[in-house]
Amino acid sequence: MDRNPSPPCSDAEEEEGDAVGNTVYSKHWLFSVLTRLIEVIAPAETDPAASPEAARTELDEEMENDICKVWDMSMDEDVALFLQEFNAPDIFMGVFAKSKCPRLTEICVGILGNMACFQDICMSISKDENLGQVLLQRLCDSDSPTLLETSRLLLTCLSQPEVANVWVERIRENPSVYDCVCFIMSSSTNVELLVKVGEVVDKLFDLDEELMLNWIKNGTCRSVGPSVDDSPEELPDFKIVPCILEAAKQVRSDNPEGLDVYMHILQLLTTVDEGIQAIVQAPDGGKETWSLLYDLVCQELCQPDDPPIIVQEQKTVLASILSVLSAMFASQTEQEYTRMRKNMPLIGSLIRILQYMEGCGKRAVDNSKESEQEETGRTDVNEEDFHLKILKDICCELLSNMLQELTKENTLEGLHQGHLNEQTCSCAFQNLLPLYFASVESFLEVLREADQTLADNLEKRFPSLKVHT
Repeated sequence: MDRNPSPPCSDAEEEEGDAVGNTVYSKHWLFSVLTRLIEVIAPAETDPAASPEAARTELDEEMENDICKVWDMSMDEDVALFLQEFNAPDIFMGVFAKSKCPRLTEICVGILGNMACFQDICMSISKDENLGQVLLQRLCDSDSPTLLETSRLLLTCLSQPEVANVWVERIRENPSVYDCVCFIMSSSTNVELLVKVGEVVDKLFDLDEELMLNWIKNGTCRSVGPSVDDSPEELPDFKIVPCILEAAKQVRSDNPEGLDVYMHILQLLTTVDEGIQAIVQAPDGGKETWSLLYDLVCQELCQPDDPPIIVQEQKTVLASILSVLSAMFASQTEQEYTRMRKNMPLIGSLIRILQYMEGCGKRAVDNSKESEQEETGRTDVNEEDFHLKILKDICCELLSNMLQELTKENTLEGLHQGHLNEQTCSCAFQNLLPLYFASVESFLEVLREADQTLADNLEKRFPSLKVHT
């Protein structure tokens, strides 16, 4: 059976006025489904002889088929307004409180998620304090599909400026949300769920720095949320950074967009001192974070056998990763994992990224000339240039800091491994000068000890360096 079967239409014989808004869907049919839904969750009220066990754990096929049709229909605004008018959210509240059927809970949250796509309905749902609390409790659910739909609903609400602050405040006042989200990120293997939860966290941190700071500092304070029948047992003492890393490892191979989300979360953490400290003062001193990001840059993203245009596709995730590496390198130069003898491949990767950006920049100029009369095309190019500039700035900052730490031995190793040569050094100098003149000058002095000929050739290419030496 399809997850969301085609919705029913009103028959031509139906009495006039039965259609929902401007649709062909039947009000009578929708109302009958809502009525049956009430009966499903309240057997004792409709049948006095029913026992408490009458609450079903599975839906019969006909009911599931019909409620899935409603789920599909709820993407239509007229249907969503009809459901709102007939107090469907209150009915769903009853489902969440009484139903023992995970599938039914998932569908009802999914319908609310569709309804919340429309501004007025989203505002109504968001301002209902009881419904808001119950929906946050669903994050403690043990059913992955329900968690997915709950996360989708929260992201929809957080994406609406009119109500985003309502949800941020509500989440801030419910410490159990932190535990539930960390539990999902650290233990789930459902990539789709991890991506959606990551999007929720990313949105929350982007919207509210105070909440982000609270979550960074959390982990030592136990949170006690509302009692939920299917909530996990006592949760571990979570720290936000290890949970983010665990989720990133799960999504890295299967979902590039998800990896982008989790790398951006890490980048947001580095915008505050507390976040940087949370990364580098982990029990392993930040080694796990550095290793993951190092592997992504050196082994997976923007590789030598990729076409230069790949940097366009990966510019946002690369910018996030390099931003975190740069913050870590600047604050943890004494850590073993930042030693330059281990990081020559990273320098090589940074220079390769700059080389690829140069290629993309030339292509963008050519495209701009060809489409000079097409305003839309010019706007797209400008936007691409903007994101590439951000990536270049971050890349150059990290590269300049790393070049300053090179010794003669490191440089000889880089020359031997092929990470440093006249072509790569020229690319580095071209991008670093004149802003990072001191770093280039410092590196050139070390390079002169390792390879005098190469240093002389670079001085000829960049006369401004020779004047100062």
